[in-house]
Amino acid sequence: MAPEDADVPTTGDNAGGSDAAFDTDARPDSDAASGSDAASDPPRVTVIGAAAVDEWYAVSNLPKPDGGAYANEVETAAGGVGANVAVGLDRLGRDVGLVSRVGDDGYGRQAHSWLAATGVDTARIAVGDDPTTRSVVLCAPDGERAIVTAGESFRELDPDPGVLRSALRSEVVFLTAYTPDRVARRVLDRLVGTEPSDRPAVVFDLSGPVSELAGRGTEPATVYGYAHRADLFVAGGVAAPAYFGGPEAAVDRLRRIRTPPVGPAVLTHGADGMTVIADGEATHVDAFDVDVVDTTGAGDAFLAGLIDRWVLGTPRTDPAQPRAALVDAVRFAAAVAGINCTERFTQPGLPTREAVRAFLAERGVDPADER
Repeated sequence: MAPEDADVPTTGDNAGGSDAAFDTDARPDSDAASGSDAASDPPRVTVIGAAAVDEWYAVSNLPKPDGGAYANEVETAAGGVGANVAVGLDRLGRDVGLVSRVGDDGYGRQAHSWLAATGVDTARIAVGDDPTTRSVVLCAPDGERAIVTAGESFRELDPDPGVLRSALRSEVVFLTAYTPDRVARRVLDRLVGTEPSDRPAVVFDLSGPVSELAGRGTEPATVYGYAHRADLFVAGGVAAPAYFGGPEAAVDRLRRIRTPPVGPAVLTHGADGMTVIADGEATHVDAFDVDVVDTTGAGDAFLAGLIDRWVLGTPRTDPAQPRAALVDAVRFAAAVAGINCTERFTQPGLPTREAVRAFLAERGVDPADER
């Protein structure tokens, strides 16, 4: 549960060790991403998150405790929150790179090859000797799913200081709560005491409940720092109540924390829509009604759409953005997520900008947007 009062944690710029970039000739723990080369020409958006492999099972039902299910189909697909958000932004035409870590194994080479087929900058994907992060995804006929994740590769991410310096020269940095705490704290350090004009816009996604993040991802005290410092704070319908002490408590706390000088928050509730918290008020936004095939990547697709439309599409010179503009951006992001739910697997269903515009136009929503 979130602490009521605490100092925003800091760690110092040189904390942590280093990982190497993954390339076709890379060896575990090589130094290909270290030094000045990693600090040159950062992409406009840097995503810090897992590049994973999803082992996808189309099951007869989601099993209950001591229950079972039958898998009618078994497939392997690209996954990982970081990779999904990065590919989503690439599909929308954005310049984006991924800071991640995979294992020196078949899963790692597969994850890297999938990303290499996109426009995502993969130069800062490290390789280590831990097993690649992978997820077993059970998908029921109605599109609902359950996910179990294994593999230590992303959990052991510890980028070279030059990689993080390069990332922090991007216009936008996105990271998920599955990011190891030592890395999340180093990015948070940059937010503390730095003027917004002198740093990237930071988007933080509280993507899992505290119990799931323990020993794996961002610790509660660091989440607290992002809740008070990130330019945009996003939390899921399971994660937010678990952290803040309930659905109503989440809205109440974020209304008090996310003042205009700090920035807005968005809570996602799946098919039940989204709650936009800005200017001290909470506004509900409906999700789009679609024929659901697979909801696995809906949250990641939503994040890509929101970063595209609100963070990149709205000037940062006015910290108190009109709530209406954010609501419009959330509708755009909801369209990205809705389209994604109509396809199997996450990354193949991530839409282009033209597809989103057409989807919105068909539903009588003005699809005009600024790039």
